[in-house]
Amino acid sequence: MLCALLFLMPSTGIFAQGYLKASGQQIVNEKGENVLLRGIGLGGWMLQEGYMLRVPREGQQYRIKERIAAMIGAEKTQEFYDAWLANHTTRADIEAMKQWGFNSVRLPMHFNLYTLPADKEPVAGKDTWIEKGFTMTDSLLAWCKDNGLYLILDLHAAPGGQGNDLNISDRDGSKPSLWEDEAHQRKTVALWRKLAERYKNEPWIGAYDIINEPNFGFTDPVNDKNGTKEKDNARLRKLMVDITAAIREVDQKHIVIIEGNGWGNNYNGVLPLWDKNMVMSFHKYWNYNDEKSIAHILRYRQENNVPVWVGETGENSNVWFTEAIRLMENNNIGWAWWPLKKIGINNPLEVKNNASYQQMLAYWQDTTKPRPAADAVYQGLMELANATNFRNNVIHKDVLDAMLRQPANPKAMPFAKTALKTGTVISAVEYDFGANGYAYYDTDTANYRVSNANHTGGNRGGAFRNDGVDIRRDDTGYAVINIVKGEWLQYTVDVPKNATYTVKLLVAADADGGSIQLLGDGGKALAPAKPLAVTNGWQVLEIPGVSVKKGALPLRVMAETGGYRLREIRFE
Repeated sequence: MLCALLFLMPSTGIFAQGYLKASGQQIVNEKGENVLLRGIGLGGWMLQEGYMLRVPREGQQYRIKERIAAMIGAEKTQEFYDAWLANHTTRADIEAMKQWGFNSVRLPMHFNLYTLPADKEPVAGKDTWIEKGFTMTDSLLAWCKDNGLYLILDLHAAPGGQGNDLNISDRDGSKPSLWEDEAHQRKTVALWRKLAERYKNEPWIGAYDIINEPNFGFTDPVNDKNGTKEKDNARLRKLMVDITAAIREVDQKHIVIIEGNGWGNNYNGVLPLWDKNMVMSFHKYWNYNDEKSIAHILRYRQENNVPVWVGETGENSNVWFTEAIRLMENNNIGWAWWPLKKIGINNPLEVKNNASYQQMLAYWQDTTKPRPAADAVYQGLMELANATNFRNNVIHKDVLDAMLRQPANPKAMPFAKTALKTGTVISAVEYDFGANGYAYYDTDTANYRVSNANHTGGNRGGAFRNDGVDIRRDDTGYAVINIVKGEWLQYTVDVPKNATYTVKLLVAADADGGSIQLLGDGGKALAPAKPLAVTNGWQVLEIPGVSVKKGALPLRVMAETGGYRLREIRFE
């Protein structure tokens, strides 16, 4: 059961299987056993991206910090960032990941926690090392070792910034990028040498992911600014070769992971490979989950006889998650989801928003609105920092189920143990866990906009669950909305004895009306379809004479015709 999965005791007696390494087209441990990486990236911890915080317009971390300082001053801003780093990722997060079934963690690093920017060095060409980042990494590694999870180090924000998608690397677009300044490149190489020297004897370090998502148009920066069509990636190849050489000066054991241009997927001019212990990484978002979508990954693996890894993917619906993981694992491709937590429902963990923080965002969006008081802004930010802590996160069991159970077993599983009796009330949003077509049926389930610009979907209400079902929250609670013909929700209940009930549905049909039919085991109708009256608010729709038999009942509420909303189901 999923509930049991979520609350297992921490693992003990973890023993390393040695360093991971590339062996032909597989990642293996020192026993030569295939290792399929199932992991999550800790996005938002060392490096904030504006969309994770719902920040309007400029979303680079340095700009967010400047805007906060303008509201509350430098000292309180630093208090917020100290609280953020202390709370966002802790031992409890890593223990939970182990309990849920993940075996790896990807750490997105910001270089400025480890070293000064090149233009801020007291002596040009020298490196000032900052202990903060290394100490945080040491702690994370200790938690991973204790739980038997491999830690993959990912340079997410490189000195100068590695692309024109500015938020990803916290880049100041008015200054030379990583690719335009040799001082940035030299510092990037030195940082990796320092990291490799520190962690060379740590077998629970799974790999070094040396530059996250390069996205830069080297030859046509105007029409191809993110490098998706770049043919000459010579500067990217050279820097990655130099980084690898610096790592190998001190560390011969760890895997080096490389990423192509164009957010990780454009390897034109990057190959051939230059090291025997490498993995090629690809990032996958918002496209179809079919063999065609990974054909290039499989081709690169075969042609180069190298392991491949999808180092970032996610940011979609549960349907997409299940499809993608099933596709990758059927092809022995490991993955790292993105991210573990943020404000929003489509992650294992949700960071709860608050009114004071939201008021600050509203002001940033429209500065003609009243400027919130500094004390209120500070309170909202500190509340947000505390909300990032695992003990205050919302655990999305539906997301975990979609990622870890449904790829192999899509069948429905009860949301909660519910014994059917007079007075039983089920919230409409507490339908079964399971895949589309098993626990529910929705006609618009995922966002495939890269493959088809018109094919976008998922939970359009953006609340409670991450399935295709549209759920909205209002002042009185959650409700299923946008229900169309043929869609249904299943609620597995335990019937203690044969009985007949009147089922009362709390519904609203503001314009189109609609009709509802109750179905039982095997899709058998339990009562005739019942039409809804059009009203200006919520109404009770009674369906009498619903006879049920003892045992587990998969009760389905189906839209014979749509156009209504559903809040709850009562039995009398």
